[in-house]
Amino acid sequence: MTTSRNRREFLRQLSITTMGMGLLPAVLAACNNGQSTKDAGADSSAATDSTAGKTASKPLFFKISLAEWSFHQALFAGKMNHLDFPTKAKNDFGIEAVEYVNQFFKDKAKDKAYLTDLKKRCDDNGVRSVLIMCDGEGEMGDLDKKKRMQAVENHYKWVEAAQFLGCHAIRVNAAGEGKPEEVSKAVIESLGKLSAFGKDHNINVIVENHGGTSSNGKWLANVMKTVNMPNCGTLPDFGNFCLNRTKPESNTPEGWAKTKCLEEYDRYEGVQELIPYAKGVSAKTYDFDANGNCVETDYSRMLKIVKDANYTGHIGIEYEGQKLSEEEGIRKTLALLQKAGGALS
Repeated sequence: MTTSRNRREFLRQLSITTMGMGLLPAVLAACNNGQSTKDAGADSSAATDSTAGKTASKPLFFKISLAEWSFHQALFAGKMNHLDFPTKAKNDFGIEAVEYVNQFFKDKAKDKAYLTDLKKRCDDNGVRSVLIMCDGEGEMGDLDKKKRMQAVENHYKWVEAAQFLGCHAIRVNAAGEGKPEEVSKAVIESLGKLSAFGKDHNINVIVENHGGTSSNGKWLANVMKTVNMPNCGTLPDFGNFCLNRTKPESNTPEGWAKTKCLEEYDRYEGVQELIPYAKGVSAKTYDFDANGNCVETDYSRMLKIVKDANYTGHIGIEYEGQKLSEEEGIRKTLALLQKAGGALS
Protein backbone atom coordinates (compact mmCIF):
# COMPACT_ATOMS: atom_id res chain seq x y z
CA MET A 1 0.00 0.00 0.00
CA THR A 2 1.85 3.17 -0.94
CA THR A 3 1.99 6.08 -3.21
CA SER A 4 3.62 3.80 -5.70
CA ARG A 5 2.76 0.19 -5.16
CA ASN A 6 4.66 -0.88 -2.16
CA ARG A 7 4.46 1.14 1.02
CA ARG A 8 6.81 -1.16 2.88
CA GLU A 9 9.73 -0.59 0.52
CA PHE A 10 8.93 3.14 0.38
CA LEU A 11 9.04 3.41 4.16
CA ARG A 12 12.23 1.37 4.36
CA GLN A 13 14.03 3.75 2.03
CA LEU A 14 12.40 6.93 3.29
CA SER A 15 13.34 6.13 6.87
CA ILE A 16 17.00 6.41 5.97
CA THR A 17 16.65 10.11 5.23
CA THR A 18 13.67 11.02 7.40
CA MET A 19 14.20 9.32 10.70
CA GLY A 20 12.63 12.21 12.55
CA MET A 21 9.37 11.78 10.67
CA GLY A 22 8.65 8.35 12.07
CA LEU A 23 8.39 6.68 8.65
CA LEU A 24 10.13 3.35 8.94
CA PRO A 25 9.94 -0.01 7.18
CA ALA A 26 6.74 -1.75 7.00
CA VAL A 27 5.00 -6.14 6.30
CA LEU A 28 1.10 -14.71 10.43
CA ALA A 29 -1.27 -19.65 12.41
CA ALA A 30 -3.74 -21.16 10.59
CA CYS A 31 -7.21 -20.92 11.94
CA ASN A 32 -10.02 -23.14 10.90
CA ASN A 33 -12.19 -22.11 8.00
CA GLY A 34 -15.10 -21.05 10.16
CA GLN A 35 -12.94 -18.67 12.16
CA SER A 36 -10.92 -17.33 9.26
CA THR A 37 -13.85 -16.31 7.09
CA LYS A 38 -15.14 -13.57 9.38
CA ASP A 39 -13.72 -10.64 11.29
CA ALA A 40 -13.24 -11.56 14.93
CA GLY A 41 -15.93 -9.78 16.90
CA ALA A 42 -17.65 -8.62 13.72
CA ASP A 43 -21.30 -8.93 12.84
CA SER A 44 -21.56 -11.76 10.34
CA SER A 45 -24.57 -10.36 8.50
CA ALA A 46 -24.13 -9.88 4.78
CA ALA A 47 -24.24 -6.08 4.88
CA THR A 48 -25.55 -3.02 6.65
CA ASP A 49 -28.25 -0.60 5.53
CA SER A 50 -25.65 2.02 4.59
CA THR A 51 -25.01 3.17 1.05
CA ALA A 52 -21.77 1.23 1.07
CA GLY A 53 -23.36 -2.00 2.23
CA LYS A 54 -26.05 -2.45 -0.41
CA THR A 55 -26.48 -2.70 -4.14
CA ALA A 56 -29.56 -1.26 -5.75
CA SER A 57 -31.44 -4.51 -5.16
CA LYS A 58 -29.88 -6.71 -2.49
CA PRO A 59 -27.24 -6.84 0.26
CA LEU A 60 -23.67 -7.72 -0.56
CA PHE A 61 -22.11 -10.93 0.74
CA PHE A 62 -19.41 -8.85 2.47
CA LYS A 63 -19.13 -5.60 4.39
CA ILE A 64 -17.29 -2.53 3.09
CA SER A 65 -14.73 -0.52 5.02
CA LEU A 66 -12.43 2.34 4.07
CA ALA A 67 -8.67 2.14 4.51
CA GLU A 68 -7.12 5.38 5.71
CA TRP A 69 -4.23 4.97 3.27
CA SER A 70 -6.67 6.04 0.53
CA PHE A 71 -6.16 9.56 1.93
CA HIS A 72 -2.40 9.35 2.39
CA GLN A 73 -1.68 12.29 0.09
CA ALA A 74 -4.07 14.61 1.92
CA LEU A 75 -2.89 13.38 5.32
CA PHE A 76 0.81 13.74 4.60
CA ALA A 77 0.18 17.19 3.12
CA GLY A 78 -1.68 18.33 6.24
CA LYS A 79 -4.89 18.89 4.27
CA MET A 80 -6.72 16.32 6.38
CA ASN A 81 -6.60 15.45 10.07
CA HIS A 82 -6.55 11.84 11.23
CA LEU A 83 -9.30 12.55 13.77
CA ASP A 84 -11.63 13.58 10.95
CA PHE A 85 -11.24 10.31 9.05
CA PRO A 86 -14.20 8.38 10.55
CA THR A 87 -16.61 11.28 10.04
CA LYS A 88 -15.44 11.81 6.47
CA ALA A 89 -15.88 8.11 5.68
CA LYS A 90 -19.48 8.20 6.92
CA ASN A 91 -20.60 11.62 5.69
CA ASP A 92 -18.85 11.74 2.32
CA PHE A 93 -19.05 8.09 1.25
CA GLY A 94 -21.67 6.39 3.41
CA ILE A 95 -19.07 3.97 4.71
CA GLU A 96 -19.56 2.92 8.33
CA ALA A 97 -16.32 1.04 9.02
CA VAL A 98 -12.74 2.34 8.95
CA GLU A 99 -9.22 0.92 8.90
CA TYR A 100 -6.56 3.12 10.46
CA VAL A 101 -2.89 3.52 9.54
CA ASN A 102 -0.64 4.03 12.56
CA GLN A 103 1.61 6.49 10.71
CA PHE A 104 -1.08 9.14 10.97
CA PHE A 105 -1.26 9.00 14.77
CA LYS A 106 2.18 7.56 15.39
CA ASP A 107 2.75 9.14 18.82
CA LYS A 108 -0.81 8.61 20.08
CA ALA A 109 -0.92 4.87 20.74
CA LYS A 110 -0.83 5.44 24.51
CA ASP A 111 -2.56 8.83 24.52
CA LYS A 112 -5.91 7.91 26.12
CA ALA A 113 -7.33 11.42 25.71
CA TYR A 114 -6.61 11.34 21.98
CA LEU A 115 -7.95 7.80 21.56
CA THR A 116 -11.05 8.68 23.57
CA ASP A 117 -11.69 11.61 21.22
CA LEU A 118 -11.27 9.35 18.18
CA LYS A 119 -13.55 6.69 19.67
CA LYS A 120 -16.22 9.27 20.52
CA ARG A 121 -16.23 10.56 16.96
CA CYS A 122 -16.79 7.02 15.75
CA ASP A 123 -19.52 6.31 18.29
CA ASP A 124 -21.30 9.60 17.62
CA ASN A 125 -21.43 8.87 13.89
CA GLY A 126 -22.13 5.16 13.98
CA VAL A 127 -18.73 4.23 12.59
CA ARG A 128 -16.93 1.02 13.49
CA SER A 129 -13.15 0.85 13.95
CA VAL A 130 -12.06 -2.33 12.18
CA LEU A 131 -8.28 -2.53 12.44
CA ILE A 132 -5.00 -0.63 12.68
CA MET A 133 -2.37 -1.10 9.97
CA CYS A 134 1.00 -0.95 11.69
CA ASP A 135 4.24 0.12 10.01
CA GLY A 136 7.57 1.43 11.22
CA GLU A 137 7.83 -0.69 14.37
CA GLY A 138 10.69 -2.94 13.30
CA GLU A 139 10.85 -6.08 11.22
CA MET A 140 9.05 -9.19 12.45
CA GLY A 141 11.41 -11.27 10.33
CA ASP A 142 14.67 -9.64 11.39
CA LEU A 143 17.30 -12.37 11.68
CA ASP A 144 18.74 -10.60 14.72
CA LYS A 145 16.66 -12.03 17.57
CA LYS A 146 17.11 -9.00 19.82
CA LYS A 147 15.84 -6.65 17.10
CA ARG A 148 13.06 -9.08 16.21
CA MET A 149 11.77 -9.33 19.76
CA GLN A 150 11.97 -5.56 20.11
CA ALA A 151 9.80 -5.28 17.00
CA VAL A 152 7.26 -7.62 18.58
CA GLU A 153 7.16 -5.57 21.78
CA ASN A 154 6.87 -2.36 19.77
CA HIS A 155 3.51 -3.65 18.51
CA TYR A 156 2.08 -4.23 22.00
CA LYS A 157 0.93 -0.63 22.31
CA TRP A 158 -1.00 -0.93 19.05
CA VAL A 159 -2.71 -4.09 20.28
CA GLU A 160 -3.82 -2.15 23.34
CA ALA A 161 -4.91 0.84 21.24
CA ALA A 162 -6.86 -1.44 18.91
CA GLN A 163 -8.65 -2.98 21.88
CA PHE A 164 -9.50 0.45 23.28
CA LEU A 165 -10.92 1.63 19.93
CA GLY A 166 -12.98 -1.52 19.46
CA CYS A 167 -10.98 -2.92 16.54
CA HIS A 168 -10.75 -6.65 15.94
CA ALA A 169 -7.16 -6.68 14.65
CA ILE A 170 -3.84 -5.04 13.95
CA ARG A 171 -2.11 -5.59 10.62
CA VAL A 172 1.63 -6.31 10.79
CA ASN A 173 4.29 -6.95 8.16
CA ALA A 174 6.30 -10.13 7.58
CA ALA A 175 9.40 -8.20 6.60
CA GLY A 176 12.97 -9.39 6.91
CA GLU A 177 16.25 -9.58 5.00
CA GLY A 178 17.64 -13.02 4.29
CA LYS A 179 16.81 -16.33 2.68
CA PRO A 180 13.05 -17.04 2.55
CA GLU A 181 13.35 -20.03 4.87
CA GLU A 182 15.35 -17.99 7.41
CA VAL A 183 12.90 -15.10 7.37
CA SER A 184 10.00 -17.56 7.62
CA LYS A 185 11.42 -19.09 10.80
CA ALA A 186 11.92 -15.64 12.33
CA VAL A 187 8.44 -14.42 11.37
CA ILE A 188 6.81 -17.55 12.77
CA GLU A 189 8.49 -16.97 16.14
CA SER A 190 7.50 -13.28 16.18
CA LEU A 191 3.91 -13.91 15.19
CA GLY A 192 3.55 -16.58 17.82
CA LYS A 193 4.66 -14.23 20.58
CA LEU A 194 2.63 -11.25 19.34
CA SER A 195 -0.48 -13.36 18.78
CA ALA A 196 -0.23 -14.68 22.33
CA PHE A 197 -0.24 -11.08 23.56
CA GLY A 198 -3.10 -10.27 21.18
CA LYS A 199 -5.14 -13.19 22.48
CA ASP A 200 -5.09 -11.72 25.98
CA HIS A 201 -6.62 -8.55 24.52
CA ASN A 202 -9.08 -10.27 22.15
CA ILE A 203 -7.17 -8.86 19.16
CA ASN A 204 -6.20 -10.67 15.98
CA VAL A 205 -2.76 -10.30 14.43
CA ILE A 206 -3.03 -10.34 10.66
CA VAL A 207 -0.41 -10.19 7.92
CA GLU A 208 -0.66 -8.59 4.53
CA ASN A 209 1.12 -9.55 1.35
CA HIS A 210 3.19 -6.38 1.36
CA GLY A 211 6.10 -6.76 -1.01
CA GLY A 212 9.15 -8.98 -1.23
CA THR A 213 8.90 -12.49 0.19
CA SER A 214 5.61 -11.70 1.92
CA SER A 215 3.98 -11.34 -1.52
CA ASN A 216 4.64 -15.01 -2.23
CA GLY A 217 1.27 -16.58 -1.42
CA LYS A 218 2.66 -20.05 -0.80
CA TRP A 219 5.31 -18.71 1.56
CA LEU A 220 2.86 -16.69 3.61
CA ALA A 221 0.27 -19.47 3.69
CA ASN A 222 2.95 -21.83 5.02
CA VAL A 223 3.79 -19.32 7.75
CA MET A 224 0.10 -19.32 8.73
CA LYS A 225 -0.05 -23.11 8.85
CA THR A 226 3.03 -23.26 11.04
CA VAL A 227 2.00 -20.55 13.50
CA ASN A 228 -1.37 -22.28 13.81
CA MET A 229 -3.08 -19.89 16.23
CA PRO A 230 -6.78 -18.94 15.97
CA ASN A 231 -6.13 -15.20 16.27
CA CYS A 232 -3.38 -15.08 13.66
CA GLY A 233 -4.39 -14.67 10.02
CA THR A 234 -3.96 -12.83 6.77
CA LEU A 235 -5.08 -9.63 5.08
CA PRO A 236 -5.01 -10.51 1.35
CA ASP A 237 -4.44 -7.39 -0.75
CA PHE A 238 -5.61 -7.63 -4.37
CA GLY A 239 -2.66 -5.62 -5.66
CA ASN A 240 0.41 -6.12 -3.46
CA PHE A 241 2.04 -9.07 -5.18
CA CYS A 242 5.31 -7.51 -6.38
CA LEU A 243 8.23 -9.74 -5.41
CA ASN A 244 10.98 -7.52 -6.83
CA ARG A 245 10.91 -3.82 -7.78
CA THR A 246 13.26 -1.31 -9.40
CA LYS A 247 14.90 1.23 -7.13
CA PRO A 248 13.26 4.67 -6.97
CA GLU A 249 14.90 7.77 -8.43
CA SER A 250 14.37 9.46 -5.08
CA ASN A 251 13.00 8.62 -1.65
CA THR A 252 9.78 10.50 -2.27
CA PRO A 253 6.24 9.45 -3.21
CA GLU A 254 6.92 10.76 -6.71
CA GLY A 255 10.12 8.77 -6.98
CA TRP A 256 8.43 5.57 -5.91
CA ALA A 257 5.55 6.21 -8.30
CA LYS A 258 7.99 5.76 -11.16
CA THR A 259 9.31 2.39 -10.05
CA LYS A 260 8.40 -0.76 -11.92
CA CYS A 261 7.70 -4.26 -10.71
CA LEU A 262 10.29 -6.65 -12.12
CA GLU A 263 8.71 -9.85 -10.81
CA GLU A 264 5.11 -10.33 -9.77
CA TYR A 265 3.34 -13.23 -8.10
CA ASP A 266 0.03 -14.18 -9.70
CA ARG A 267 -2.51 -12.15 -7.74
CA TYR A 268 -5.41 -14.55 -8.21
CA GLU A 269 -3.32 -17.51 -7.12
CA GLY A 270 -2.01 -15.49 -4.19
CA VAL A 271 -5.44 -14.48 -2.92
CA GLN A 272 -6.63 -18.07 -3.39
CA GLU A 273 -3.80 -19.23 -1.14
CA LEU A 274 -4.27 -16.55 1.51
CA ILE A 275 -8.06 -16.27 1.72
CA PRO A 276 -8.52 -19.39 3.89
CA TYR A 277 -6.70 -17.52 6.69
CA ALA A 278 -8.22 -14.10 6.00
CA LYS A 279 -9.56 -11.89 8.76
CA GLY A 280 -9.68 -8.91 6.41
CA VAL A 281 -9.37 -8.19 2.69
CA SER A 282 -7.93 -5.15 0.93
CA ALA A 283 -9.49 -3.96 -2.33
CA LYS A 284 -6.58 -2.20 -4.01
CA THR A 285 -7.19 0.00 -7.07
CA TYR A 286 -5.08 2.32 -9.19
CA ASP A 287 -6.73 2.97 -12.55
CA PHE A 288 -10.16 2.40 -14.09
CA ASP A 289 -11.41 1.91 -17.63
CA ALA A 290 -14.34 3.71 -19.24
CA ASN A 291 -16.77 1.19 -17.72
CA GLY A 292 -15.51 1.74 -14.19
CA ASN A 293 -13.61 -1.55 -14.01
CA CYS A 294 -10.19 -1.77 -12.34
CA VAL A 295 -7.48 -1.97 -14.99
CA GLU A 296 -5.10 -4.07 -12.90
CA THR A 297 -7.50 -6.53 -11.30
CA ASP A 298 -10.56 -8.40 -12.52
CA TYR A 299 -12.84 -7.71 -9.56
CA SER A 300 -15.50 -10.19 -10.64
CA ARG A 301 -12.90 -12.96 -10.68
CA MET A 302 -11.27 -11.81 -7.45
CA LEU A 303 -14.51 -11.44 -5.51
CA LYS A 304 -15.62 -14.89 -6.63
CA ILE A 305 -12.47 -16.30 -5.02
CA VAL A 306 -13.38 -14.43 -1.85
CA LYS A 307 -16.99 -15.58 -1.87
CA ASP A 308 -16.10 -19.21 -2.62
CA ALA A 309 -14.01 -19.18 0.56
CA ASN A 310 -17.16 -18.17 2.51
CA TYR A 311 -15.59 -14.89 3.56
CA THR A 312 -18.24 -12.44 4.76
CA GLY A 313 -16.12 -9.91 6.66
CA HIS A 314 -14.93 -6.44 5.68
CA ILE A 315 -13.32 -5.62 2.36
CA GLY A 316 -11.39 -2.37 2.73
CA ILE A 317 -11.26 0.17 -0.08
CA GLU A 318 -7.68 1.25 -0.74
CA TYR A 319 -7.23 3.58 -3.69
CA GLU A 320 -3.62 4.43 -4.59
CA GLY A 321 -3.91 5.83 -8.10
CA GLN A 322 -2.51 9.08 -9.42
CA LYS A 323 -4.91 9.94 -12.23
CA LEU A 324 -7.97 10.61 -10.09
CA SER A 325 -8.35 12.56 -6.88
CA GLU A 326 -8.40 10.46 -3.75
CA GLU A 327 -12.14 11.11 -3.36
CA GLU A 328 -12.90 10.10 -6.95
CA GLY A 329 -10.78 6.98 -6.64
CA ILE A 330 -12.60 5.95 -3.47
CA ARG A 331 -15.99 6.49 -5.10
CA LYS A 332 -15.06 4.45 -8.17
CA THR A 333 -13.72 1.62 -6.01
CA LEU A 334 -16.89 1.67 -3.93
CA ALA A 335 -19.04 1.54 -7.07
CA LEU A 336 -16.96 -1.32 -8.44
CA LEU A 337 -17.29 -3.35 -5.24
CA GLN A 338 -21.05 -2.78 -5.27
CA LYS A 339 -21.36 -3.76 -8.93
CA ALA A 340 -19.09 -6.82 -8.92
CA GLY A 341 -20.12 -7.89 -5.44
CA GLY A 342 -23.79 -7.40 -6.19
CA ALA A 343 -23.57 -9.72 -9.18
CA LEU A 344 -22.28 -12.46 -6.87
CA SER A 345 -24.57 -11.84 -3.91
